[in-house]
Amino acid sequence: MKTNRLEAFSDGVLAIIITIMVLELKIPEGNNIESLKPLLPTFTTYVLSYVYIGIYWSNHHHLMQASNAVNGKILWCNLHLLFWISFLPFSTGYMGENHFKEIPTALYGFVLLMSSIAWELLVYSLRKNHSSEALIHKGYATKSKIYFTIIFFILGISMSFISPIIAVCIYVLVSLFWIIPDRTLEKKLTFNNK
Repeated sequence: MKTNRLEAFSDGVLAIIITIMVLELKIPEGNNIESLKPLLPTFTTYVLSYVYIGIYWSNHHHLMQASNAVNGKILWCNLHLLFWISFLPFSTGYMGENHFKEIPTALYGFVLLMSSIAWELLVYSLRKNHSSEALIHKGYATKSKIYFTIIFFILGISMSFISPIIAVCIYVLVSLFWIIPDRTLEKKLTFNNK
């Protein structure tokens, strides 16, 4: 099976997740700057989650471009990834509404951790489904980025119980690490599309 149906389905699910998150934002009761203050934690968490969904969407697009076929196992790995990402609206609201308290911040980190593990399982399954000469092997040869991510999410979850704000800073740091696509993969995709 070609990758375009899997990519289209994933795009739709991610768009729905973003829509759910934005609908969870409450409208302030006043019309001045002071009325926005109580919404700041929720809005901050929304922005961080929006960035994470954007990162997954962008990287998923690159992953599908580097692949040329999927099988049933890959479809289930993709659904597993979308399952964990679909918890972002809940964990986003929970952390924001509770102003970065320990348990909500740890839960948010847990959802991010499980999403990153699911991502790695999807990449692994796609690599196994392609020959060693396929672009996906050249573009996803190193594992250091995903290992860094998993270690830092575990650190962030642990820090949630000591200092939730430091945990959120760790989550932001990881997002900054992923926001720029892999240059090697970008070059290979550009070269292959010419």
